[in-house]
This record gives sequence, C-alpha cells and structure tokens, in this order.
Amino acid sequence: MIIARSPLRISLGGGGTDLPSYYEQHTGFLIAAAITKYVYITLHENFTPDLIVKYSKLERVDTAAQLEHPIIREAFGLLGMDGKSLELTSMADIPAGTGLGSSGSFTTALLKALHAYKKNLVHPAELAEQACDIELNRLHEPIGKQDQYIAAFGGLTCFKFLPGGKVEAWPLKNSEETLCNLEDNLLLFFTGYSRSASKILQEQDSKSKAADTSMIDNLHFVKELGYKSQAALESGNLEEFARLMDVHWQRKKERSGGMSNPKINEWYDLAMTSGALGGKLIGAGGGGFLMFYADDKVKLRRAMRTAGLKEVRFKFDFEGTKLITS
Repeated sequence: MIIARSPLRISLGGGGTDLPSYYEQHTGFLIAAAITKYVYITLHENFTPDLIVKYSKLERVDTAAQLEHPIIREAFGLLGMDGKSLELTSMADIPAGTGLGSSGSFTTALLKALHAYKKNLVHPAELAEQACDIELNRLHEPIGKQDQYIAAFGGLTCFKFLPGGKVEAWPLKNSEETLCNLEDNLLLFFTGYSRSASKILQEQDSKSKAADTSMIDNLHFVKELGYKSQAALESGNLEEFARLMDVHWQRKKERSGGMSNPKINEWYDLAMTSGALGGKLIGAGGGGFLMFYADDKVKLRRAMRTAGLKEVRFKFDFEGTKLITS
C-alpha cells in the first residue's frame, strides 16, 4: 500500500498576490507556513478490474476518465493512468473549505501517490506545478498557486510568482528562537463556517483581469505588507508581525463583501481585547479559521472558548508532501 500525506498551511503575509490575474502583470510575493495537519491519500491494488475511489462519496468505474471527482480524474489523466484494478482513498485532519489550503494539499498528495505507484521521482517544484496545472489550467479554477507550492515544499517559505508562471521559493531566514516563539504564540480558532474558495476568489480574479484600480491597489498594498512581514519575522520582531497581520486583515476585508460577516468581526474584536496583538481570517475569506498572534494566550483561549470557538493546535511542518509508506 502507498500512503502519501501533504500538509495544510497558514498564510503569513502577501496572500492573494499568487493569482495569475495579478502576478502575470505585477509579480506576486507571499510567505506561507506548512502545519502539522494533513491530507492523506492511500493507493493500493484491488482484485477487480475496476477503479474504486473513496472520498465523501464512493465511485466505482471502469476507467479514471469516467470519474466525477474532477481533481482525481485529471490527475490520472495527467500521468497517463487509467486506474484499472486500483483503490484510492482520501482522508484529512481538517474539513475542506476552511481556509487552510486543503485542495492544494489534496492534489499534491494525490500526485505524490500516483508518482510512487509509477516509481517516478518527483521534485517538490515539479509536484507543485503539476498540481497547479490540474487546478488552474485543466479545471480553470480562479485560484492561486500558494497552496500547492507550500504543501509540496513545507516549512516557512517565501514565494515569488513571476510573469510567465515561474515560481521562486526560498526558506524564511528566521532564528530558532523566533520560530519557537511564533509557533507557541500563533493560535487557530475554527469559526464554524466553511465556504468555497473559488467563489470568494472569483470576484478578485475578475476585477484583477479588468484592471480594477481599487483591487490592484489593494493587492499592491498586501504584497508590500508581505515584504514587511518577511522583514519583521527575519529580524525577530514578532509584535510588528502581529501588527501587520491586523493591517492585512483590515485591508483584506475591502476586497469583497463576502470576505467577512458580523459574527466573524465580533469574534475578531473580542480577541483583540482579550490578549491578541493581531490576527486575520486564514484563506480566501468568508469562513474557516481565525488566526491570532497572542500576547496573553490564556486570556485569549478563555475568551474564544467562552464565545464557542474551537481551537486547533499545531506545529510547523518541514517535510512537505511525502510518502509515509510505499
């Protein structure tokens, strides 16, 4: 049996500038961190000629081209596999639609498992680009490249998205002390809302393609915040990083009316008066997880628990998409 896993992610600055509608004209930049919450793919041979696929649904088909699941269907097609006599199952630590990049993690884990079955060696950059090819080019999703790349690479990583599609990646140059303090003081709370990233990002994508001045200026500002966040993290100034997160969130809400809602705003304001120095909603917006950098973790946890939000604890993942067994 082949088992592949791929980490979920949090964004640390510059999120939203990884969409082609922006970076093809202006170059994108962001920092992302992989976390120890995962998507798993298992793959093994069965004793029938069918392809069996198990996710939230069960599909049993003659060939992969008949699958309803678009990502799985396209992944088999990309690698030239018909899927006969195989059984594939997916599992995840966190539900989809919660802002932690589960689609990109799912796609990279799936491709890693299929490459392992074919005995292919694949570099993280190639794995990420193949995942992007499936989601952006073959399925025409109005999304960016952040999720696929951070899932493949892992760690705390800076990405520059260049016109023409090339992506440059390098590790954030932070000290061990900064890393430990960041890991200890970043807290994630689930809002209870899930949403489709594609629907939220469609508005940004359309406005960017139309060269909407307010949207482009917003993304320019967010990109600059990404560079400032990099400087704050690499110098160990975590209070400044927290402040920049808050600035990012306030500006991010201007991109779309669906970015937040009164309840999320209420929880955010509560956190900022209960031990948080800064925070934001992770992902495209509209739901998922609120992330805060805490000055007083005990007070913040108590306030969020009283408000009914569930905390999800994590550490950083430095392995990226990998095989657990093959």
